[in-house]
Amino acid sequence: MNLVPTNLIGEVSAAEPATAAVRLTDSAPVPMIRQYLRIALRWRYVIVGISAACILLGLIVTLLMTPKYTATATIEIARDASQVTGFQGVERETSTFDQEFYQTQYGLLKSRALSERVANQLRLIDDPQFFQRFKVASQAPAFRLVNGRYPAAERSERQRVAGEILRANLSVNPIRLSRLVEVSFTSPDSDFSARVANAWAENFIQTNLERKVQATSYGRNLLQRQLGLQKERLDESQRQLVNYASQQGIINLPAQGGGNGTTTSERSIVADDLATLNTALSQATAERIQAEARYQQAGRAGTSPEALRNQAINNLRQRRAELAADYQRMMAQFAPDYPAAKAIQSQVDQLDRSIAREESRVSGSIQGDYREAIGRERALQAKVDQLKANYLDLRRRSIQYSIYQQEVDTNRALYDGLLQRFKEIGVAGGVGINNISVVDPADVPQVPSSPRRILNLLIALVVGLGLGGLAAFVLEQLDEAIADPAEVERRLGLPLLGSVPKVGGETPKEALLDRKSNLVDAYLAVQTNLAFTTEHGVPRSFAVTSTRPAEGKSTTALALATMLARSGRNVILIDGDMRSPSVHELGGVNHDRGVSNFLAGDDAIETMTFAMNDLGFTAMSAGPIPPNAAELLTGNRFHLLIERLLARYDHVVVDSPPVMGLADAPLIAARVEGVIYAVESHGIRSSMVKTALSRLANANARIFGGVLTKFEARRAHYGYGYDYGYGYGRDDRTKA
Repeated sequence: MNLVPTNLIGEVSAAEPATAAVRLTDSAPVPMIRQYLRIALRWRYVIVGISAACILLGLIVTLLMTPKYTATATIEIARDASQVTGFQGVERETSTFDQEFYQTQYGLLKSRALSERVANQLRLIDDPQFFQRFKVASQAPAFRLVNGRYPAAERSERQRVAGEILRANLSVNPIRLSRLVEVSFTSPDSDFSARVANAWAENFIQTNLERKVQATSYGRNLLQRQLGLQKERLDESQRQLVNYASQQGIINLPAQGGGNGTTTSERSIVADDLATLNTALSQATAERIQAEARYQQAGRAGTSPEALRNQAINNLRQRRAELAADYQRMMAQFAPDYPAAKAIQSQVDQLDRSIAREESRVSGSIQGDYREAIGRERALQAKVDQLKANYLDLRRRSIQYSIYQQEVDTNRALYDGLLQRFKEIGVAGGVGINNISVVDPADVPQVPSSPRRILNLLIALVVGLGLGGLAAFVLEQLDEAIADPAEVERRLGLPLLGSVPKVGGETPKEALLDRKSNLVDAYLAVQTNLAFTTEHGVPRSFAVTSTRPAEGKSTTALALATMLARSGRNVILIDGDMRSPSVHELGGVNHDRGVSNFLAGDDAIETMTFAMNDLGFTAMSAGPIPPNAAELLTGNRFHLLIERLLARYDHVVVDSPPVMGLADAPLIAARVEGVIYAVESHGIRSSMVKTALSRLANANARIFGGVLTKFEARRAHYGYGYDYGYGYGRDDRTKA
């Protein structure tokens, strides 16, 4: 709601014509907090009333509520991420984040299965007092008592309802930055609350252990089935391997362990034979090379190592050397034909033939060894070549054999792994590891946990303030009444000349006669502000009007005339309301002669006026009530009246009829210098005032400003400030 106030006094420039319409002045936005405060203060009694009603209702509801008791058990949940079997599917995988684990545990604490288990343990399913305690309807077939008992056929339904009741009254509250969890249960019975809380904690621990046992049993059964299947796969793969090896003639030697702990891989006979023959071939080749070298050396007589190492040849050569030495000694003394010399020579020749025969025999033996070495090498080479061909063919046939062998090895490894894990889970199956424990069991509560009177009253207060504020806001939007002086400017766009307090216990004339009254102070302020509306001070001629009757326009006209007269001005008050005249009553005269007579053509103004000696000014009555006052005002006679009166008086004040429904007020406003508009506080809708102001604006009437009449400060939005000056300095109102 954007509410924009205007300045208190509208400024009129010298160039502005006297018939100018209402002009909005510059304004600044009102802070939002001030607007809300204004609304709250205006409708404070509504807000206080609604708040008091809510507090009273909250108190009644609190007193009528059944006391409830809350018992709390504290448990510790430790992080347990161990996986006994190490096999996927044997145990449920857990997240690496602890938060995930604990949120899962909190969910398990609130599970339906756990609640129904607790209900079964405490025998609540067949307990009528339990269901009556929580106000379960007895019209359902499951809750109809037969001979004081529930029917057994509907036990599952009661179990479900009992579980829902327990879950609805259970709360799980983790303690921050710890592994502790508070399990609380609330019921009208303190003993029952403690029983349920403790039973809940115990059953949660038991179900946790049972889940682990179930997981172990599930793993054993799964491993047992997997072992059977894997054993069948292993046997089948081994049969395929043996059958293929038999069909293809593949014979492999088993693996052997070495002396240093190493194990040789399985190998075929062909490969083993090829390795043996290759070794033999290498040895035969070396022997052939050696035999060949000996054979080449044996080609030179007596130079072969065998000949040199032959004992017989060496003996013959030694004997020959001895005989040759004897022969040389004889040749020194005798001739070659000496018989003894011939005999020695004959022996030497015989020895040479023997040596030659022996060397020839050795040479033949070397040649035979050489030929034998060549033959052996060639035979081995042929066998190696044949085995090589067989080995290559075996390699081609061993590809599928290797595939079968790999399958056998894989199946055996899987089988061995499953067998090992089966043994491990068999050992771990009998070990119950629990990661949940009770820290503090629930005690029987001695004080009810609800209702909490102070909290309920505070909530009722907050709700009441909220509803009261909402009601005030709605009423503010629906209320079009002018509540305080600021709204004259904000809603109507009128410069505010002043606010007039409501007179109680006396007539306006009596209040004006008392110069110390608040009414006099208020209209003095209006007069002061009115003096700033024109360059020559207080307008010489002006009319006072309002939207409808009884808004205080006549009082305003009377008061302004009085205030001007007391300031030494010669003032005349004209009763312009020819339909409902009232000025003559203040003077105690009749209205046989007055304004209507002049408008009808009578120029004897002196006979139409009368003195208001007690108030200090002259008045003119409305005269006889004409058939149609508007017809009299349409002529130029009212303008002529104003001119003649201004020639004799300083100020002419016209008590104009109301604007709405009549044409009189716009006609009068067009003949005077301007209009003062009276607005009744809390008595007139702003929309009606705006309509009336638009009629005046259409008549080119100048509106000096508005006067808020019958103003009550206690009913204003703020209740402070607008009546501050009224009576200031008086002993009975203000104390030093």
